Amino acid sequence: MHLDRIDFALIDALQKDANTSNKELAALVGLAPSSCLTRVRRLREDGILRGAHEAIDPGSVGIGIQALVSVMISQHSRDVVESFRDYIVTQPEVIATYHLAGKYDYLVHVAVRDSAHLRDLTLEKFMTRYEVRRIETALIFDHTQTHTLPLYGADHDPA
Repeated sequence: MHLDRIDFALIDALQKDANTSNKELAALVGLAPSSCLTRVRRLREDGILRGAHEAIDPGSVGIGIQALVSVMISQHSRDVVESFRDYIVTQPEVIATYHLAGKYDYLVHVAVRDSAHLRDLTLEKFMTRYEVRRIETALIFDHTQTHTLPLYGADHDPA
């Protein structure tokens, strides 16, 4: 799908604040509210806008530790790699997964209650898997995340 400057302006505004009203979006990009709504719906239907999420304070929901688990897969076949990915994303402690090139095959961001929960998670849900050859765990002391992507194209190139 080709995106024009209006699409990029809508994406930029919505990734900064997904609660922006259609009326505000329309005024921002210079469209009638009905045309703006049609564009935003098309961006959602085409999978460009993939949902809106609220940021939550981890401590307020019982998360005391976050960690990155580096995972070395035992065999580099599509079936084995996909089997691990399909399994690990079903675990409630998993926040994000990254399939990598390099020494480790996956980097898995997890959120747990405490160190005992982290130990149990790694022993019971990582090391018991046939796909896993080795893991290495790093605790996260501080976590900052941007919720916006740089937009390349339609006069929005940040470089």
